[in-house]
Amino acid sequence: MKIEIQGQPYRTITENSVECDGLTAFLVTKQNEKFKEDALRRGAATLLTPNECWELFGLNRLKVIGITGTNGKTTTASAIYSILLDLGHKCAMQGTRGFFMNDESVEGKTLTTPTVLNTYRHIVQAIQGGCEYFIMEVSSHAIEQERIAGIQFDLKILTNITQDHLDYHESIEEYIRIKNLFFADESKKLINKDEPKADFNFKNAFTYGVENPATYKILAYSLNNGVSGILKHFEEHTTFATSLHGFFNLYNITAAMAAVHLVSAESLEKIADVVENFGGVSGRMEVVSEWPLVIVDFAHTPDGMEQVLNALKEKEVLVVFGAGGDRDRSKRPLMGRVAAMYAKKVYVTSDNPRFEDPDVIIEEILLGIEDKAKVVVDVNRRSAIFQALHDRVGDEVVLILGKGDETSQIIYDQHLPFDDRIVAREILEQL
Repeated sequence: MKIEIQGQPYRTITENSVECDGLTAFLVTKQNEKFKEDALRRGAATLLTPNECWELFGLNRLKVIGITGTNGKTTTASAIYSILLDLGHKCAMQGTRGFFMNDESVEGKTLTTPTVLNTYRHIVQAIQGGCEYFIMEVSSHAIEQERIAGIQFDLKILTNITQDHLDYHESIEEYIRIKNLFFADESKKLINKDEPKADFNFKNAFTYGVENPATYKILAYSLNNGVSGILKHFEEHTTFATSLHGFFNLYNITAAMAAVHLVSAESLEKIADVVENFGGVSGRMEVVSEWPLVIVDFAHTPDGMEQVLNALKEKEVLVVFGAGGDRDRSKRPLMGRVAAMYAKKVYVTSDNPRFEDPDVIIEEILLGIEDKAKVVVDVNRRSAIFQALHDRVGDEVVLILGKGDETSQIIYDQHLPFDDRIVAREILEQL
């Protein structure tokens, strides 16, 4: 992929050494540095660092907001995007769901955080679209691989830090270190004060929280019929209400409101007035059927599962879930333990097994469940969903976790059509 550039002796910039020639500059990153000599052999016009590239494109003409954390990145980013649009600002958003600009989808799903040049390309598009703000999710992989090199963030946000991606980072300590590395500089940052594992540079740091004193503090809240509360900022008190569900969304909405307040000239009162328009993220606590109540969510970590199940703790829940193959194996028994702790009945199945044996994945999940009497094992995901919907009685809720709004099941290297929401609706019609 090449990006065109004006006013330089070369015409394009690339990250791929194979694309280099006399009219193409090579952007050197941590990921492609070993191909630097190859780029020069192919006649690259020049070598660029990410900082030089940022300046060449003039990308500081809009405000960049970066969000990292184990859970809540997508919802928080989407809420910030929604609030800014409703307040009349032009903005773009890049993340797990794809690339959006001024309330329109521009590109479909990709990496949570793309390569350096792809992010720069999106920012260029946002500037050309008249955007004032660029909101982006920042993954732990992207921090470690320096896929955010050169980006000048106007605000960095931490949602939380729990276990994930230990297949890549190898230890929880290293994962925590990488997450916190994002907040080691003196740029403006917004930190979840209730996250004990947060470690950050106090210069230009603001906080939000429910349990602990914070710059943006929730004084009171209700989780009945949505998330609502009173937000205190110094001597100012602002009430807000949303249609979102779950205690975890109280944090996401608080972070979003605080973020918009920190990067814009908008008052908290105006922000609170429009936050109710945000209806949440597709695949996140998404109601597939109201009667019987069937909910789909993309929670795929022990903490993410606990947050969703805890949001339904007043109800009897039948939960269907699996664990992704070729990913962090250590979290599998923990996921099983959380499911067994909160759910009335547990249906363990496949979830993107990739190149792993799905039966082995299931066995590792079962290691965390002592009471096997409440467990149904069915490696076929459609069949497991059918079984849960068939078994459900009275007011019981069926909760299908792991894939959210994904539209395929990854088996080996094949992406086979599979959408939990569509499958559930088809089965409900049969029943």
